[in-house]
Amino acid sequence: MSIDPSAIVHESAKIHKSAVIAAYAMIGANVEIGPGTVVDSHAVIEGPTKIGKNNHIYSFASIGGDPQDITYQDGQESNLVIGDDNLIREFCTINRGTEKENSLTRIGSNNMLMSYVHIAHDCQLGDHIIMSNNASLAGHVRISDWAILNGFVLVKQFCSIGRHAYAAMGCQINKDIPDYMVAAGINPRIRSINTVGLKRRGFSASSISSIKRAFKVVYRDSQGRLLDQALKELEASESDSAEVMQFVKCIRNSRVGIMRGPVDE
Repeated sequence: MSIDPSAIVHESAKIHKSAVIAAYAMIGANVEIGPGTVVDSHAVIEGPTKIGKNNHIYSFASIGGDPQDITYQDGQESNLVIGDDNLIREFCTINRGTEKENSLTRIGSNNMLMSYVHIAHDCQLGDHIIMSNNASLAGHVRISDWAILNGFVLVKQFCSIGRHAYAAMGCQINKDIPDYMVAAGINPRIRSINTVGLKRRGFSASSISSIKRAFKVVYRDSQGRLLDQALKELEASESDSAEVMQFVKCIRNSRVGIMRGPVDE
């Protein structure tokens, strides 16, 4: 264990022997830090927070702070769990959960959270996510695996960003972005599928073609059909495509409704 003498570590904190706590970092009560994790100088980690292995938390990050929710009161159950191999850059803020939703904020593994990212209470992030500088999540937001949020993206509470989705710089998101889609604009709309990202992640040409057909059915060729009718059409015509069935499931599970597409313009 390497803990700089100037670091402040609460007696109840559990620090793995291979973790590194740099000068002037502060580790609060009920914090667990796993093997190989590095906490740079002046970072603050409050608990209850559990952090896995091989994470790097950069200077001035504030991790595990109280929820920014006026209904939260001291003594309520409130937790943060962070997985493995995450990069959490300077001045990131990640708040613990509230009793409104399992008392838990969860960050998965292999994520890159760039400087000034904010993740509010009760958010759920998967794996391999990139959030660029100043991207911010309100409470109860869900981000699925391999999603990318560019700089200054703002996501309203209870919204979801699907697998392999891409939100362009400055989007102000108040509806869900389904799996595989690209959203762009200050008042964003779904513009296309994330073809570049899907190719980079090894999706086959046939899978990408199926996803493109699904996009057209929902967003371009609706011809006045209700969304449920479009989804039923996909369930009948693309039932052999796991990707399209996942796309349909993502839309059906939406809590706030999905973002509109270019057909409405």
